[in-house]
Amino acid sequence: MTRPTEGAFVWAPSADRVDRARLTDYQKWLARERGHSVHDYDRLWQWSVSDPAAFWGSIWDYFDVQSTHSYKEVVSGTMTSPVWFAGCQLNYAEHLLRYERDARPDEIALLHAAESGPPLGISWRDLGSQVRKLATRLRQIGIKPGERVVSYMPNVPQTVVAMIGCAAVGAVWSSASPEFGSRTVIDRFGQIEPAMMFATGSYSFGGRVFDRTAEVQQIVHSLPTLRHVVWLSGTESPLSTSTTPDVLTWNALMLGPDVTEADFEFTRVDWNHPLWILFSSGTTGLPKAIVHGHAGMLLEHLKLVNLHLDLRPGAKLFFYTTTGWMMWNVVVAALLAGATAVLYDGSPGYPSPDVLWRVAAEVGATHMGASPTFLGAQKAAGIRPMDLYDLRNLEMITLSGSPCSPELFDWILNAVKADVWIASQSGGTEICSAFVGAVPGMPVYAGEIQGRVLGMDVRSWSDDATELIDSVGELVVCHPFPSMPIYFWNDAGGQLYLDTYFRRFPGVWCHGDFIKINERGGCYIYGRSDATLNRHGVRIGTAEIYRILEQVPGVEDSLIVCCERTDGSFFMPLFIKLAPGVNFDATLHRSICERLRRDGSPRHVPDTIQPVQAIPYTLTGKKMEIPVRRILSGTAIEGVASRAAMANPNALDEFVGYRKMLG
Repeated sequence: MTRPTEGAFVWAPSADRVDRARLTDYQKWLARERGHSVHDYDRLWQWSVSDPAAFWGSIWDYFDVQSTHSYKEVVSGTMTSPVWFAGCQLNYAEHLLRYERDARPDEIALLHAAESGPPLGISWRDLGSQVRKLATRLRQIGIKPGERVVSYMPNVPQTVVAMIGCAAVGAVWSSASPEFGSRTVIDRFGQIEPAMMFATGSYSFGGRVFDRTAEVQQIVHSLPTLRHVVWLSGTESPLSTSTTPDVLTWNALMLGPDVTEADFEFTRVDWNHPLWILFSSGTTGLPKAIVHGHAGMLLEHLKLVNLHLDLRPGAKLFFYTTTGWMMWNVVVAALLAGATAVLYDGSPGYPSPDVLWRVAAEVGATHMGASPTFLGAQKAAGIRPMDLYDLRNLEMITLSGSPCSPELFDWILNAVKADVWIASQSGGTEICSAFVGAVPGMPVYAGEIQGRVLGMDVRSWSDDATELIDSVGELVVCHPFPSMPIYFWNDAGGQLYLDTYFRRFPGVWCHGDFIKINERGGCYIYGRSDATLNRHGVRIGTAEIYRILEQVPGVEDSLIVCCERTDGSFFMPLFIKLAPGVNFDATLHRSICERLRRDGSPRHVPDTIQPVQAIPYTLTGKKMEIPVRRILSGTAIEGVASRAAMANPNALDEFVGYRKMLG
């Protein structure tokens, strides 16, 4: 079988598909309403980034954004502190539920699937009713605009209702998956002083039920600002009311009469009012609390789900994600297009390794998303979904979480569906969207991301800020965009925010990814240029691992990296320095893995654990994760670090030996 060539043509949409795309309709609208006739995507993208005020203003008008006051100006300020749609007052949640009124209220808004049993649907009418009831109760118990509400809940409809309800009253949402250990959650939620928490007593994964009562107790007791806890599981909460805030069950919270649309008013807020707080991976310390605003996320998600993912009423978006990953927010954003958001709660490999394809077939998914790592495992296992399931409705497979190899494109077209749009994309928690990704109407090339998305002035830069074509450089963004964080929580003066994205190239966003952009605008992402771990499509910060390992007796120091293999999979070895007199044996190995799984998550468990004599540090006391990763990826030691800059100049030699042992 011929090995697919990177950049080789593999697929193109039919003329009918191009004609009915939302992007095509938007281009016709631009010509009709703005006198701006652009049919070539590259020219459209160039216009969108060269005149951001005209572009984002057109998005506002095309999607008929509802606001109490008209905005005074689309964008003002600087790249590091832009002001978007100053003077507007709107609500993200109000737009999520517009299709209850504007479309067909009895059609399905949410579908929920699990490891067993048929998918369950919730109509637009029922979703709206539940959100209004919850939002009304939140107001009654005193939740005010700007207060933080956190969630330790699985990927179930109640979590979606809770998120939309919080946004509806102007509260600030933040979510962690229940597979996270208590320490990982406390590191996040402890920073933002929440007033309320939604929690589950258990979650299901791989045919097992995992009790999280103890974890919830620890989290609640570590968050002194909590006034209310809402318990999802059962009719009674096992939390002690003598040692916790006011405790309600979900069922009790949702008692009472329905609230009609006429009797409910969304809390419309200013452009920079916080919508939700997402957390970075925690590579260099505690995870950064990234705050996004209502207006910025609304405009960005309207553009993304409609014009790039080509969602529309009747479409069904199914993306395997947990509630702790930004892709969960994007799945919920499918509602902005009138599409159905498909939630899956469970393992991607149980009760059989093809379970996600079964779910896609059962719900009639039109758009399916997964990480390249998952698809690579499917390919390696010899699974051919087209031989197992009816995927006639499947129009698009979107890939996110890590770079995608040409071989996976070939496998999708030969084993999943011959006529399917493969749309690799890359973005980040920092923007809760994509920098580069799907472009309806454009051809698909093996291993290639179709293009830079509208409104994102993405470039590839060398170290001296020279723009590169067909060469790998740093992914930078040269003009502001609405979904930039409005700030980091507890970052007085904004210095941490500036240091994170604007220190490398002053006044230009430097994201931390390696990118190549070719002459036709196709993009390739080559992984992180920093030390963030990529574990099964979910980013994990090394600091999270280190904080947990500090609690393991016998482990004096540690270093962890994640290396991309040529087949698109990842290898994550953990290196440990043992305390004097400690031997590395099966008991210590098991203790490390169990602690990482319990206090972190299953994704925190490494592929292998290797004792070393010393952990390499720079003279300034920083662990040398990137040099180690590059050595394990095959780079000569001379090309990764200067021994003169090391606190222990010979510490890297052991890693060179380990690389040779790997072969």
